[in-house]
Amino acid sequence: MNAARSTAAQPATHRLWAIVGATGTGKTSLSLRLAEALRERGTPAEIVNVDAMQFYRGMDVGTAKLPEGERRGIPHHLFDALDVTEEAAVAWYQPTARGIIGDIHGRGADAILVGGSGLYVSSVVFDFQFPPHDEAVRAALEADLVAHGPGVLFARLRDADPATAARIDPKNGRRIVRALEVLAQGSATHGAALPEQPVLWHTPTRLIGTAVAREELIPRLDARVEEMWREGLIDEVTRLRERGLERGVTARRAIGYAQALAQLNGDISQAEAIAQTQALTRRYARRQVSWFKRYADLEWVDPVIPAESLLDESVPPRP
Repeated sequence: MNAARSTAAQPATHRLWAIVGATGTGKTSLSLRLAEALRERGTPAEIVNVDAMQFYRGMDVGTAKLPEGERRGIPHHLFDALDVTEEAAVAWYQPTARGIIGDIHGRGADAILVGGSGLYVSSVVFDFQFPPHDEAVRAALEADLVAHGPGVLFARLRDADPATAARIDPKNGRRIVRALEVLAQGSATHGAALPEQPVLWHTPTRLIGTAVAREELIPRLDARVEEMWREGLIDEVTRLRERGLERGVTARRAIGYAQALAQLNGDISQAEAIAQTQALTRRYARRQVSWFKRYADLEWVDPVIPAESLLDESVPPRP
């Protein structure tokens, strides 16, 4: 990790923007309009992806990845950065994204961080520090996970660190293993939640959250999942399976992709795959909103707000 880019707030002339929020709430469109508004005022801007599943090459339909031809000439970074067999990890993303942001500022431009992967966002905008990995401890924990399932490991975590366990999905074996690995090294957990008093890594930073009423968002998410299947998610997953998707640690577990794989393997029907994906997407959106609500300085806005009004910093918070 680049220590110079992982310490406390880095004062600079050029701004870091973060447009965050639940899936399907218009973050991409707002980021493009903001970049264009900045450019019209004489400040170029570049976009940095912070949607963990959009890191993967070939995972396009199921992640609603913006095609290159629709990026309006705005440079985009950290899309298609990993093969589906590679593991996406916050400890990789943090120094990589901060290095790109530093380069963007060095070119005289603002950086716009866009996405909804909460821990990845926090790792960049706040002064997050990560304990080292212990490969032997991790291997032993992963063997326990395979042998006994996440329930046994979660119970162990709950006994050792109830506060951390309360913030972790009991079915998320990967997160449970990491928390236990950190505890085994005598450290507090690495980032299952924000620090008690988070400090911005870069100043100035502007945190913008896209807010859509739940009664509007849920039908939109359900329709979006159905559209994924119509647009060829099964064909996409078939191609990705040939490239090793089922060997991937992270990619194969992505919402929609795991269900499409199960459909291709004959374990569930297409209707069941769609219904499961819709339910998991709704649940994920709720978790995203809960995560970002903890950002004290985040401004919730309607995603269709004129981007120019953000430049005046006069947008009232959305109720």
